[in-house]
Amino acid sequence: MPRSIRLSQSDALPRSTMTFGVFATCDPRVDKASRDRARNIVELVADVVARDVKLPDGRPARVVWSPVLVDGERQADIVAGQFRAAGVDALICAPDTWAFPQLGLISLLQQFPKDTPLNLTCGNSGPKPGVVFTHAAGGAISQYGRLVHINVGNWPDVGPKPKMSKTTATALVDWCYAALTAQSLKGRRVVVWGHDSMGMETALAHVIPTRNSFGIEITRLDMKLLSDMLAKKSYKASELRALRGWIDRKFGKRLILRGKADSERFNQSLAMYLITRDLMAELNAVGGGFMSQLEWGSDRRGLPLPVADVMESLFNSTFDHNGRKPPTPYATEADLQGLLTMLPFTWLTGGNPPLFMDFRKVWEAWEIKELAARLKLSGLDGSALWERKGFVDGDNSGSAAFDWAAKPGAAVDEILSNIALPPADAGYFPGLGNSVTFVSPGGIEGIAARLAYSAANGMFSMIWDEAVTVDLPAKLAAAVCNTSNVTWPHTFVVPKYATMTEYKQYAPANHFHMTWGLPPARLQYWMDLANVLSATPWAARPSFIEGVDRPTPLLHILNGGEAAAKMGRRS
Repeated sequence: MPRSIRLSQSDALPRSTMTFGVFATCDPRVDKASRDRARNIVELVADVVARDVKLPDGRPARVVWSPVLVDGERQADIVAGQFRAAGVDALICAPDTWAFPQLGLISLLQQFPKDTPLNLTCGNSGPKPGVVFTHAAGGAISQYGRLVHINVGNWPDVGPKPKMSKTTATALVDWCYAALTAQSLKGRRVVVWGHDSMGMETALAHVIPTRNSFGIEITRLDMKLLSDMLAKKSYKASELRALRGWIDRKFGKRLILRGKADSERFNQSLAMYLITRDLMAELNAVGGGFMSQLEWGSDRRGLPLPVADVMESLFNSTFDHNGRKPPTPYATEADLQGLLTMLPFTWLTGGNPPLFMDFRKVWEAWEIKELAARLKLSGLDGSALWERKGFVDGDNSGSAAFDWAAKPGAAVDEILSNIALPPADAGYFPGLGNSVTFVSPGGIEGIAARLAYSAANGMFSMIWDEAVTVDLPAKLAAAVCNTSNVTWPHTFVVPKYATMTEYKQYAPANHFHMTWGLPPARLQYWMDLANVLSATPWAARPSFIEGVDRPTPLLHILNGGEAAAKMGRRS
């Protein structure tokens, strides 16, 4: 008698996984050697993805591949069944021969949800032209309105086990990170303490658009719960002692406390990290945020409590008192759109730490030169990037990952040696506690960006540019930091294409964010898959930069351009 299947009663959360399915279409008329070569290429492609694509916690993406060549409908059903049983989330077809699009690939594709990411990666082969099939299939799929990215790369035309070119592998890996990010974040949640972010419309929790666009849920918790859990000491006292001991050892006199009351307030800030960390783990959250202002730490009608700066920095960092860990993107001031910028950036880079900043003072070239002249600095010849272009002083009272106090790859002790924890600004934060302060080193390259929402079209846009951090002469850096809030982290950011005038006028909010090691093509692939509008309103940036940008999907070209196509997909 047939019986139902009882699943486990375990309350253990399954670890997040992402599965790529790699396969190839084929022509049933070709010889055995060509079919063997086609299977070998499938394995080659699968191994590249398995080797080079990682989750933020360092685990490799899961990759399965099928030796069944999809010649027609029967084989399409077989491979689709294999992939569904394996939990495949994204499809990679690696054709090396001609095939019949509708009979094979499209028959397989129709057995998956319409938003399943699809990539066609092929060589530019003459003898058995997989590239001809790629163009035929890409055109057919685009015509009926489904997104597909093609990667016409290179591997040798002949030989049973050809090797993929480096540029082909790079394009494939960039797309895989985009697919991993888009698919892995669906159904996940972020946990935010408090309500609207200081009344900032640019940071509101757009619950339904966020759910529809990214599949991400927003769990909102009242800050009273955190206050109550602090009062109840809902944390392990032994771990609080261990965390405080680690801070004391690593920071020494750079943790500035003026007495017992300051020390107790600082311990409260550390306890907030432990409480929030455990609660986020309980809710299986991938990111978070903390409102703070005004009710928590600034409103004197209540009982102002200590700032959360150290808590926020610990979440965004790649380590804490327990050692190395993946960053958990965390937004100060409950800035949801800031969080929705940092979250995919961390996943797109396999776990690089995010930087949360105020879009503070834009120093145009003439203005910083005037300041340098007033300081009577010598040795400036106008050749430095900051002299020629100016920069943005990015700083905020919280949320900057500790990692940004040193170059990528620095040891923990080196990073922490550059950081101080002074008392919080009592004017802003009468609840006191301790700020985090450092100046980021120059030469860190990445993407500086900000997500924005529009009620007019119901869509998110990403305003972005490549960027690099710069070093200033020490005296000039100190003067710049003192122009705003000297006790906060400072990062001097220069965009690659935007002028300072453009940067000042087109900022979509008072916060912006940067992540190192994020290639533009990888970001563009993700914006395609998430249907986010790409906004680069910089006069100096070409519409397409070969070797940097991803090729525009045919679906966009056939539908009036990227913005028009994405708006059409939304409707």
